[in-house]
Amino acid sequence: MLINIHCAKCIGIDAVPVTVEVDITTGIGIHLVGLADAAIKESLLRTITSLQSMGFRIPGRKIVINLAPADMHKKGSGYDVPIALGIIAASGQRELRRLEEFIIMGELGLDGSVRSISGALPIAELAAKRRLKGCILPEASAIEASEYKGIEIYGVETLEDVLRIVEGEEVCEELMVRNLLKKSIYSEGSQEESNRNDSYMDFSEIIGQEAAKRGIEVAAAGNHNVLLIGSPGSGKSSLAKAMAGILPEMSLEESLQTSMIYSVAGLGKTSGGLMRKRPFRSPHYSASVAALIGGGSENIMPGEISLAHNGILFADEFCEMPKKVLEVLRAPMEDRKVTISRLKSKVEYPADFMLVAATNPCPCGYYGEGDRCTCTPSKRIAYLSKLSGPILDRIDVQLWVSRVDPRKLMNRKAAETTAEIAARVLRAREIQRERFAAENETAQGNDKRIFCNAAMNNRMIEKYCPLSDECKSLLEKIIERNGLSARACSRIIKLARTIADLAESADISPEHILEAAGYRFLDKQNIFE
Repeated sequence: MLINIHCAKCIGIDAVPVTVEVDITTGIGIHLVGLADAAIKESLLRTITSLQSMGFRIPGRKIVINLAPADMHKKGSGYDVPIALGIIAASGQRELRRLEEFIIMGELGLDGSVRSISGALPIAELAAKRRLKGCILPEASAIEASEYKGIEIYGVETLEDVLRIVEGEEVCEELMVRNLLKKSIYSEGSQEESNRNDSYMDFSEIIGQEAAKRGIEVAAAGNHNVLLIGSPGSGKSSLAKAMAGILPEMSLEESLQTSMIYSVAGLGKTSGGLMRKRPFRSPHYSASVAALIGGGSENIMPGEISLAHNGILFADEFCEMPKKVLEVLRAPMEDRKVTISRLKSKVEYPADFMLVAATNPCPCGYYGEGDRCTCTPSKRIAYLSKLSGPILDRIDVQLWVSRVDPRKLMNRKAAETTAEIAARVLRAREIQRERFAAENETAQGNDKRIFCNAAMNNRMIEKYCPLSDECKSLLEKIIERNGLSARACSRIIKLARTIADLAESADISPEHILEAAGYRFLDKQNIFE
Protein backbone atom coordinates (compact mmCIF):
# COMPACT_ATOMS: atom_id res chain seq x y z
CA MET A 1 0.00 0.00 0.00
CA LEU A 2 1.33 3.42 -0.98
CA ILE A 3 0.93 6.18 1.61
CA ASN A 4 1.57 9.91 1.02
CA ILE A 5 2.22 12.41 3.84
CA HIS A 6 2.45 16.16 3.28
CA CYS A 7 5.63 17.79 4.62
CA ALA A 8 7.65 20.93 3.92
CA LYS A 9 11.17 22.30 3.50
CA CYS A 10 12.14 25.91 4.19
CA ILE A 11 14.09 27.81 1.56
CA GLY A 12 14.75 31.27 2.93
CA ILE A 13 11.55 32.35 4.67
CA ASP A 14 9.37 30.39 2.25
CA ALA A 15 8.30 26.78 2.68
CA VAL A 16 8.05 24.46 -0.32
CA PRO A 17 6.07 21.20 -0.37
CA VAL A 18 7.75 17.86 0.22
CA THR A 19 5.89 14.55 0.07
CA VAL A 20 6.97 11.50 2.07
CA GLU A 21 5.93 8.39 0.14
CA VAL A 22 6.00 5.05 1.95
CA ASP A 23 5.37 1.73 0.20
CA ILE A 24 5.62 -1.78 1.61
CA THR A 25 6.06 -4.58 -0.91
CA THR A 26 7.52 -8.05 -1.21
CA GLY A 27 11.18 -8.21 -0.31
CA ILE A 28 13.45 -7.27 2.58
CA GLY A 29 15.16 -4.16 3.92
CA ILE A 30 14.35 -0.49 4.48
CA HIS A 31 15.35 1.84 1.64
CA LEU A 32 15.39 5.65 1.94
CA VAL A 33 15.69 7.68 -1.30
CA GLY A 34 15.18 11.29 -2.31
CA LEU A 35 18.45 13.20 -1.64
CA ALA A 36 18.21 12.95 2.15
CA ASP A 37 21.05 14.22 4.37
CA ALA A 38 22.73 12.28 7.18
CA ALA A 39 20.21 13.44 9.81
CA ILE A 40 17.32 11.98 7.80
CA LYS A 41 19.17 8.74 7.10
CA GLU A 42 19.83 8.34 10.81
CA SER A 43 16.13 8.90 11.44
CA LEU A 44 15.36 5.35 10.29
CA LEU A 45 16.95 3.85 13.41
CA ARG A 46 15.29 6.48 15.63
CA THR A 47 11.91 5.90 14.01
CA ILE A 48 12.05 2.10 14.23
CA THR A 49 13.15 2.19 17.88
CA SER A 50 10.40 4.68 18.70
CA LEU A 51 7.72 2.58 16.98
CA GLN A 52 8.85 -0.57 18.77
CA SER A 53 8.83 1.20 22.14
CA MET A 54 5.19 2.15 21.51
CA GLY A 55 4.21 -1.43 20.66
CA PHE A 56 4.12 -1.23 16.87
CA ARG A 57 5.69 -3.96 14.74
CA ILE A 58 8.12 -3.39 11.91
CA PRO A 59 6.97 -5.36 8.84
CA GLY A 60 9.47 -7.99 7.70
CA ARG A 61 9.11 -6.85 4.10
CA LYS A 62 10.70 -4.28 1.81
CA ILE A 63 9.91 -0.73 2.96
CA VAL A 64 10.64 2.00 0.41
CA ILE A 65 10.59 5.60 1.67
CA ASN A 66 10.83 8.34 -0.95
CA LEU A 67 11.16 12.06 -0.24
CA ALA A 68 9.70 13.84 -3.26
CA PRO A 69 10.68 15.81 -5.27
CA ALA A 70 13.77 13.66 -5.64
CA ASP A 71 15.96 16.42 -7.14
CA MET A 72 15.80 18.69 -4.07
CA HIS A 73 18.06 18.18 -1.06
CA LYS A 74 16.24 17.55 2.23
CA LYS A 75 17.83 18.34 5.54
CA GLY A 76 16.97 18.02 9.24
CA SER A 77 15.14 15.69 11.58
CA GLY A 78 11.62 16.99 10.96
CA TYR A 79 10.69 14.04 8.72
CA ASP A 80 10.78 11.48 11.57
CA VAL A 81 7.07 11.70 12.38
CA PRO A 82 5.89 11.53 8.73
CA ILE A 83 8.08 8.45 8.12
CA ALA A 84 6.70 6.76 11.25
CA LEU A 85 3.11 7.53 10.22
CA GLY A 86 3.80 6.17 6.73
CA ILE A 87 5.08 2.86 8.12
CA ILE A 88 2.08 2.55 10.48
CA ALA A 89 -0.46 3.32 7.75
CA ALA A 90 1.20 1.28 4.97
CA SER A 91 1.41 -1.79 7.23
CA GLY A 92 -2.27 -1.45 8.18
CA GLN A 93 -1.66 -1.24 11.92
CA ARG A 94 -3.85 1.88 12.22
CA GLU A 95 -6.39 3.42 9.87
CA LEU A 96 -5.34 7.07 9.48
CA ARG A 97 -8.33 8.63 7.69
CA ARG A 98 -7.21 12.29 7.93
CA LEU A 99 -3.56 11.73 7.06
CA GLU A 100 -3.66 13.73 3.81
CA GLU A 101 -5.46 16.75 5.35
CA PHE A 102 -2.41 18.09 7.21
CA ILE A 103 1.21 19.05 6.82
CA ILE A 104 2.95 16.99 9.49
CA MET A 105 6.47 17.61 10.81
CA GLY A 106 8.42 16.66 13.93
CA GLU A 107 11.48 14.92 15.33
CA LEU A 108 10.93 11.65 17.20
CA GLY A 109 12.53 10.65 20.48
CA LEU A 110 13.23 6.98 21.23
CA ASP A 111 10.30 6.93 23.65
CA GLY A 112 7.79 8.27 21.11
CA SER A 113 8.02 11.90 22.18
CA VAL A 114 7.93 14.62 19.52
CA ARG A 115 10.58 17.34 19.61
CA SER A 116 10.47 20.84 18.14
CA ILE A 117 11.57 21.87 14.67
CA SER A 118 12.34 25.23 13.04
CA GLY A 119 10.24 27.02 10.43
CA ALA A 120 6.76 26.60 11.94
CA LEU A 121 5.44 29.90 10.54
CA PRO A 122 6.40 29.27 6.88
CA ILE A 123 4.99 25.75 7.21
CA ALA A 124 1.66 27.10 8.48
CA GLU A 125 1.58 29.58 5.59
CA LEU A 126 2.24 26.76 3.09
CA ALA A 127 -0.64 24.72 4.55
CA ALA A 128 -2.96 27.69 4.04
CA LYS A 129 -1.75 28.27 0.46
CA ARG A 130 -2.31 24.62 -0.43
CA ARG A 131 -5.79 24.76 1.13
CA LEU A 132 -5.11 21.94 3.54
CA LYS A 133 -7.04 21.54 6.75
CA GLY A 134 -4.06 22.58 8.83
CA CYS A 135 -0.74 21.37 10.19
CA ILE A 136 0.43 19.13 13.02
CA LEU A 137 3.64 20.27 14.68
CA PRO A 138 5.53 19.73 17.93
CA GLU A 139 3.94 21.74 20.74
CA ALA A 140 6.72 24.33 21.11
CA SER A 141 6.82 24.87 17.33
CA ALA A 142 3.04 25.12 17.01
CA ILE A 143 3.00 27.88 19.64
CA GLU A 144 5.13 30.04 17.30
CA ALA A 145 2.31 29.93 14.72
CA SER A 146 -0.51 30.53 17.18
CA GLU A 147 -1.59 33.80 15.52
CA TYR A 148 -1.84 32.33 12.03
CA LYS A 149 -5.53 32.31 11.12
CA GLY A 150 -7.63 30.25 8.75
CA ILE A 151 -6.22 26.78 9.41
CA GLU A 152 -6.16 24.26 12.25
CA ILE A 153 -2.80 24.14 14.01
CA TYR A 154 -2.23 21.27 16.42
CA GLY A 155 0.60 21.03 18.94
CA VAL A 156 1.61 17.53 19.97
CA GLU A 157 3.96 16.06 22.56
CA THR A 158 3.96 12.41 21.50
CA LEU A 159 3.41 10.30 18.40
CA GLU A 160 0.24 8.97 20.02
CA ASP A 161 -1.18 12.52 19.97
CA VAL A 162 -0.55 12.65 16.22
CA LEU A 163 -2.27 9.31 15.72
CA ARG A 164 -5.34 10.47 17.65
CA ILE A 165 -5.69 13.49 15.35
CA VAL A 166 -5.20 11.72 12.00
CA GLU A 167 -7.39 8.74 12.94
CA GLY A 168 -10.33 11.16 13.04
CA GLU A 169 -12.22 9.36 15.78
CA GLU A 170 -11.64 12.09 18.39
CA VAL A 171 -12.07 15.84 18.20
CA CYS A 172 -8.72 16.50 19.99
CA GLU A 173 -9.77 20.07 20.77
CA GLU A 174 -7.30 20.23 23.65
CA LEU A 175 -4.37 19.82 21.23
CA MET A 176 -5.27 22.85 19.12
CA VAL A 177 -2.80 25.68 19.58
CA ARG A 178 -5.36 28.18 20.87
CA ASN A 179 -6.02 25.89 23.83
CA LEU A 180 -2.34 25.17 24.39
CA LEU A 181 -1.81 28.90 24.96
CA LYS A 182 -4.02 28.71 28.02
CA LYS A 183 -1.37 26.63 29.79
CA SER A 184 0.34 28.60 32.55
CA ILE A 185 3.83 27.84 31.20
CA TYR A 186 3.22 29.90 28.07
CA SER A 187 1.51 32.82 29.79
CA GLU A 188 4.44 33.00 32.22
CA GLY A 189 6.90 32.94 29.33
CA SER A 190 5.02 35.76 27.63
CA GLN A 191 5.17 37.86 30.80
CA GLU A 192 8.91 37.24 31.14
CA GLU A 193 9.47 38.39 27.55
CA SER A 194 7.38 41.50 28.14
CA ASN A 195 9.46 42.36 31.19
CA ARG A 196 12.66 41.77 29.23
CA ASN A 197 11.58 44.09 26.39
CA ASP A 198 10.65 46.85 28.83
CA SER A 199 14.21 47.00 30.19
CA TYR A 200 15.51 49.53 27.64
CA MET A 201 17.38 52.53 29.02
CA ASP A 202 15.15 55.58 29.33
CA PHE A 203 16.23 58.78 27.58
CA SER A 204 15.65 60.70 30.82
CA GLU A 205 18.54 58.68 32.34
CA ILE A 206 20.99 59.99 29.73
CA ILE A 207 22.47 63.29 30.97
CA GLY A 208 22.93 66.04 28.39
CA GLN A 209 23.52 65.05 24.73
CA GLU A 210 20.46 67.03 23.56
CA ALA A 211 21.78 67.33 19.99
CA ALA A 212 22.49 63.61 19.78
CA LYS A 213 19.06 62.79 21.21
CA ARG A 214 17.47 64.93 18.52
CA GLY A 215 19.43 63.11 15.83
CA ILE A 216 18.39 59.74 17.27
CA GLU A 217 14.76 60.84 17.28
CA VAL A 218 14.92 61.93 13.63
CA ALA A 219 16.58 58.65 12.63
CA ALA A 220 13.99 56.57 14.48
CA ALA A 221 11.11 58.51 12.92
CA GLY A 222 12.19 57.68 9.36
CA ASN A 223 14.18 54.47 9.85
CA HIS A 224 17.42 56.20 8.82
CA ASN A 225 20.91 54.81 9.43
CA VAL A 226 22.96 56.46 12.20
CA LEU A 227 26.67 56.82 12.93
CA LEU A 228 27.71 57.91 16.44
CA ILE A 229 31.28 59.22 16.78
CA GLY A 230 32.72 60.12 20.16
CA SER A 231 35.28 59.36 22.84
CA PRO A 232 34.96 56.39 25.21
CA GLY A 233 32.30 56.93 27.86
CA SER A 234 30.51 59.73 26.01
CA GLY A 235 27.25 57.74 25.86
CA LYS A 236 27.23 56.25 22.35
CA SER A 237 26.12 52.77 23.45
CA SER A 238 23.55 54.19 25.87
CA LEU A 239 21.98 56.27 23.10
CA ALA A 240 21.84 53.27 20.77
CA LYS A 241 20.20 51.04 23.39
CA ALA A 242 17.75 53.76 24.38
CA MET A 243 16.80 54.14 20.72
CA ALA A 244 15.16 50.71 20.79
CA GLY A 245 12.64 52.03 23.30
CA ILE A 246 11.28 54.81 21.07
CA LEU A 247 10.54 52.62 18.06
CA PRO A 248 6.84 51.77 17.61
CA GLU A 249 5.64 48.19 17.65
CA MET A 250 5.65 46.42 14.32
CA SER A 251 2.58 46.29 12.12
CA LEU A 252 1.03 42.91 11.34
CA GLU A 253 2.88 42.68 8.00
CA GLU A 254 6.22 43.59 9.56
CA SER A 255 5.64 41.29 12.53
CA LEU A 256 4.78 38.30 10.34
CA GLN A 257 7.85 38.68 8.14
CA THR A 258 10.24 39.19 11.08
CA SER A 259 8.70 36.27 12.96
CA MET A 260 9.22 34.04 9.92
CA ILE A 261 12.93 34.85 9.84
CA TYR A 262 13.28 33.96 13.52
CA SER A 263 11.19 30.82 13.03
CA VAL A 264 13.45 29.59 10.20
CA ALA A 265 16.51 30.36 12.34
CA GLY A 266 15.06 28.32 15.23
CA LEU A 267 14.70 31.44 17.40
CA GLY A 268 10.91 31.79 17.31
CA LYS A 269 8.84 32.89 20.29
CA THR A 270 8.10 29.99 22.62
CA SER A 271 5.62 32.12 24.55
CA GLY A 272 3.18 32.22 21.67
CA GLY A 273 2.24 34.61 18.89
CA LEU A 274 4.15 36.87 16.55
CA MET A 275 6.99 39.18 17.52
CA ARG A 276 5.72 42.67 18.30
CA LYS A 277 8.83 44.37 19.65
CA ARG A 278 11.33 45.36 17.02
CA PRO A 279 14.53 43.26 17.14
CA PHE A 280 17.75 44.73 18.48
CA ARG A 281 20.82 42.82 17.32
CA SER A 282 24.30 43.69 18.55
CA PRO A 283 26.97 41.44 16.98
CA HIS A 284 30.55 41.71 18.22
CA TYR A 285 32.92 43.62 15.95
CA SER A 286 34.86 40.39 15.34
CA ALA A 287 31.83 38.77 13.64
CA SER A 288 32.57 37.11 10.31
CA VAL A 289 30.96 37.91 6.97
CA ALA A 290 28.86 34.72 7.15
CA ALA A 291 27.66 35.57 10.66
CA LEU A 292 26.63 39.01 9.49
CA ILE A 293 24.88 38.28 6.20
CA GLY A 294 24.05 34.60 6.72
CA GLY A 295 25.46 31.46 5.19
CA GLY A 296 25.83 27.72 5.16
CA SER A 297 26.41 25.12 2.49
CA GLU A 298 23.04 23.62 1.59
CA ASN A 299 20.96 24.84 4.52
CA ILE A 300 21.56 28.60 4.32
CA MET A 301 20.62 30.32 7.57
CA PRO A 302 19.86 34.04 8.10
CA GLY A 303 22.59 36.26 9.49
CA GLU A 304 22.51 39.21 11.86
CA ILE A 305 21.30 41.69 9.24
CA SER A 306 18.24 39.54 8.53
CA LEU A 307 17.59 38.89 12.22
CA ALA A 308 17.57 42.70 12.59
CA HIS A 309 14.87 43.02 9.88
CA ASN A 310 12.43 45.82 10.79
CA GLY A 311 14.59 46.62 13.81
CA ILE A 312 18.06 47.83 14.79
CA LEU A 313 21.49 46.42 13.93
CA PHE A 314 23.86 47.97 16.47
CA ALA A 315 27.49 47.81 15.35
CA ASP A 316 29.68 48.97 18.22
CA GLU A 317 33.36 49.73 17.56
CA PHE A 318 32.44 50.09 13.89
CA CYS A 319 35.93 51.03 12.71
CA GLU A 320 37.43 47.99 14.46
CA MET A 321 35.48 45.67 12.14
CA PRO A 322 37.47 44.28 9.19
CA LYS A 323 37.01 46.37 6.07
CA LYS A 324 35.76 43.31 4.18
CA VAL A 325 32.95 42.89 6.72
CA LEU A 326 32.01 46.57 6.55
CA GLU A 327 31.77 46.53 2.78
CA VAL A 328 29.29 43.62 2.66
CA LEU A 329 26.75 45.95 4.28
CA ARG A 330 26.62 48.13 1.17
CA ALA A 331 24.07 46.23 -0.92
CA PRO A 332 21.71 45.22 1.95
CA MET A 333 21.59 48.82 3.22
CA GLU A 334 20.44 49.95 -0.22
CA ASP A 335 18.33 46.99 -1.41
CA ARG A 336 16.75 46.04 1.96
CA LYS A 337 17.46 42.36 1.23
CA VAL A 338 20.41 40.01 0.97
CA THR A 339 20.95 37.27 -1.60
CA ILE A 340 23.26 34.44 -0.56
CA SER A 341 24.52 32.25 -3.39
CA ARG A 342 26.21 28.90 -3.06
CA LEU A 343 27.14 26.28 -5.65
CA LYS A 344 23.97 24.23 -5.10
CA SER A 345 21.58 26.79 -3.70
CA LYS A 346 20.58 30.43 -3.67
CA VAL A 347 18.49 32.05 -0.93
CA GLU A 348 17.13 35.56 -0.46
CA TYR A 349 16.37 36.96 2.99
CA PRO A 350 14.78 40.31 3.87
CA ALA A 351 17.21 42.77 5.51
CA ASP A 352 15.39 46.06 6.03
CA PHE A 353 17.30 47.08 9.16
CA MET A 354 18.31 50.39 10.70
CA LEU A 355 22.08 50.49 11.12
CA VAL A 356 23.21 52.21 14.31
CA ALA A 357 27.00 52.29 14.27
CA ALA A 358 29.27 53.64 17.01
CA THR A 359 32.98 54.35 16.78
CA ASN A 360 35.79 56.33 18.35
CA PRO A 361 37.15 59.23 16.26
CA CYS A 362 40.73 57.95 16.34
CA PRO A 363 42.84 54.98 17.52
CA CYS A 364 43.35 56.40 21.02
CA GLY A 365 39.71 57.50 21.14
CA TYR A 366 40.16 61.02 22.54
CA TYR A 367 40.25 63.32 19.52
CA GLY A 368 38.19 66.43 20.25
CA GLU A 369 38.69 66.14 24.05
CA GLY A 370 41.28 68.87 24.60
CA ASP A 371 44.88 67.69 24.53
CA ARG A 372 44.19 64.06 25.42
CA CYS A 373 44.51 62.78 21.84
CA THR A 374 47.99 61.45 20.99
CA CYS A 375 47.22 60.58 17.36
CA THR A 376 48.62 62.41 14.36
CA PRO A 377 46.21 63.73 11.67
CA SER A 378 47.33 60.95 9.33
CA LYS A 379 46.47 58.30 11.94
CA ARG A 380 43.04 59.83 12.49
CA ILE A 381 42.33 59.92 8.79
CA ALA A 382 43.60 56.36 8.33
CA TYR A 383 41.44 55.12 11.20
CA LEU A 384 38.21 56.47 9.73
CA SER A 385 39.22 55.60 6.17
CA LYS A 386 37.69 52.16 6.79
CA LEU A 387 34.40 53.97 6.37
CA SER A 388 34.44 54.18 2.60
CA GLY A 389 32.51 56.77 0.63
CA PRO A 390 29.76 54.30 -0.37
CA ILE A 391 29.21 53.34 3.27
CA LEU A 392 29.07 56.96 4.46
CA ASP A 393 26.70 57.82 1.61
CA ARG A 394 24.25 55.30 3.04
CA ILE A 395 24.38 56.71 6.58
CA ASP A 396 21.89 59.57 6.79
CA VAL A 397 22.52 60.77 10.34
CA GLN A 398 26.11 61.34 11.49
CA LEU A 399 26.36 62.50 15.10
CA TRP A 400 29.32 63.72 17.12
CA VAL A 401 28.85 62.69 20.75
CA SER A 402 31.00 64.84 23.04
CA ARG A 403 31.78 64.21 26.68
CA VAL A 404 29.18 65.56 29.07
CA ASP A 405 30.05 68.74 30.95
CA PRO A 406 30.88 67.80 34.59
CA ARG A 407 28.55 70.53 35.81
CA LYS A 408 25.65 68.81 34.06
CA LEU A 409 26.62 65.53 35.69
CA MET A 410 26.49 67.08 39.14
CA ASN A 411 23.43 69.25 38.53
CA ARG A 412 21.28 67.11 36.32
CA LYS A 413 17.94 68.49 35.20
CA ALA A 414 14.78 66.70 34.23
CA ALA A 415 14.95 65.51 30.61
CA GLU A 416 12.39 64.17 28.19
CA THR A 417 11.41 60.58 28.80
CA THR A 418 11.43 57.79 26.28
CA ALA A 419 7.61 57.78 26.30
CA GLU A 420 7.46 61.45 25.24
CA ILE A 421 9.92 60.96 22.38
CA ALA A 422 8.24 57.69 21.35
CA ALA A 423 4.90 59.48 20.98
CA ARG A 424 6.39 61.91 18.44
CA VAL A 425 8.12 59.09 16.58
CA LEU A 426 4.88 57.11 16.43
CA ARG A 427 2.98 60.08 15.01
CA ALA A 428 5.64 60.58 12.32
CA ARG A 429 5.52 56.88 11.45
CA GLU A 430 1.71 57.05 11.17
CA ILE A 431 2.02 59.96 8.75
CA GLN A 432 4.42 57.91 6.64
CA ARG A 433 2.19 54.83 6.75
CA GLU A 434 -0.73 56.89 5.46
CA ARG A 435 1.50 58.43 2.79
CA PHE A 436 2.60 55.07 1.40
CA ALA A 437 -0.73 53.24 1.80
CA ALA A 438 -1.58 53.56 -1.90
CA GLU A 439 1.91 52.39 -2.88
CA ASN A 440 1.63 49.28 -0.71
CA GLU A 441 -1.77 48.33 -2.10
CA THR A 442 -0.27 47.93 -5.57
CA ALA A 443 3.07 46.45 -4.42
CA GLN A 444 3.88 42.97 -5.68
CA GLY A 445 5.25 41.02 -2.72
CA ASN A 446 6.33 41.99 0.79
CA ASP A 447 9.78 43.10 -0.34
CA LYS A 448 8.19 45.89 -2.39
CA ARG A 449 6.15 47.29 0.50
CA ILE A 450 7.55 50.32 2.31
CA PHE A 451 6.62 51.87 5.63
CA CYS A 452 9.21 54.62 6.21
CA ASN A 453 10.81 57.53 4.36
CA ALA A 454 14.24 55.90 4.27
CA ALA A 455 12.90 53.21 1.89
CA MET A 456 11.69 55.67 -0.78
CA ASN A 457 13.08 55.24 -4.29
CA ASN A 458 13.75 58.09 -6.72
CA ARG A 459 10.25 58.02 -8.16
CA MET A 460 8.72 58.33 -4.69
CA ILE A 461 11.10 61.15 -3.76
CA GLU A 462 9.85 63.16 -6.73
CA LYS A 463 6.25 62.39 -5.83
CA TYR A 464 6.26 62.85 -2.06
CA CYS A 465 9.14 65.31 -1.52
CA PRO A 466 8.50 68.31 -3.77
CA LEU A 467 10.91 71.18 -3.09
CA SER A 468 10.25 74.88 -3.39
CA ASP A 469 12.60 77.07 -5.43
CA GLU A 470 14.18 78.31 -2.19
CA CYS A 471 14.82 74.75 -1.01
CA LYS A 472 16.27 73.77 -4.38
CA SER A 473 18.64 76.73 -4.38
CA LEU A 474 19.75 75.97 -0.83
CA LEU A 475 20.31 72.26 -1.56
CA GLU A 476 22.29 73.10 -4.70
CA LYS A 477 24.68 75.27 -2.67
CA ILE A 478 25.11 72.53 -0.05
CA ILE A 479 25.92 69.95 -2.74
CA GLU A 480 28.46 72.18 -4.42
CA ARG A 481 30.16 73.19 -1.15
CA ASN A 482 30.49 69.64 0.21
CA GLY A 483 30.88 67.76 -3.07
CA LEU A 484 28.00 65.38 -2.31
CA SER A 485 27.05 62.43 -4.48
CA ALA A 486 23.62 61.93 -6.02
CA ARG A 487 22.85 59.30 -3.38
CA ALA A 488 23.80 61.67 -0.56
CA CYS A 489 21.57 64.35 -2.11
CA SER A 490 18.55 62.02 -2.23
CA ARG A 491 19.17 60.93 1.34
CA ILE A 492 19.24 64.54 2.53
CA ILE A 493 15.83 65.06 0.89
CA LYS A 494 14.44 61.90 2.54
CA LEU A 495 15.82 62.99 5.90
CA ALA A 496 14.31 66.45 5.45
CA ARG A 497 10.96 64.78 4.72
CA THR A 498 11.23 62.93 8.04
CA ILE A 499 12.09 66.14 9.91
CA ALA A 500 9.02 67.76 8.33
CA ASP A 501 6.89 64.78 9.43
CA LEU A 502 8.10 65.20 13.02
CA ALA A 503 6.99 68.84 12.81
CA GLU A 504 3.73 67.64 11.17
CA SER A 505 4.48 69.91 8.23
CA ALA A 506 3.01 69.06 4.85
CA ASP A 507 5.90 70.72 2.98
CA ILE A 508 9.67 70.59 3.27
CA SER A 509 11.03 74.00 4.29
CA PRO A 510 14.60 75.40 4.13
CA GLU A 511 15.14 74.83 7.87
CA HIS A 512 14.36 71.14 7.34
CA ILE A 513 16.95 70.98 4.56
CA LEU A 514 19.53 72.75 6.72
CA GLU A 515 19.02 70.39 9.66
CA ALA A 516 19.19 67.32 7.39
CA ALA A 517 22.41 68.55 5.76
CA GLY A 518 23.89 69.31 9.19
CA TYR A 519 23.78 65.61 10.02
CA ARG A 520 26.35 64.88 7.26
CA PHE A 521 29.45 66.53 8.74
CA LEU A 522 31.75 63.71 7.57
CA ASP A 523 31.22 64.87 3.99
CA LYS A 524 33.32 67.94 4.75
CA GLN A 525 36.94 67.83 3.68
CA ASN A 526 39.83 67.45 6.17
CA ILE A 527 37.62 67.42 9.23
CA PHE A 528 40.16 65.43 11.26
CA GLU A 529 43.26 67.34 10.30
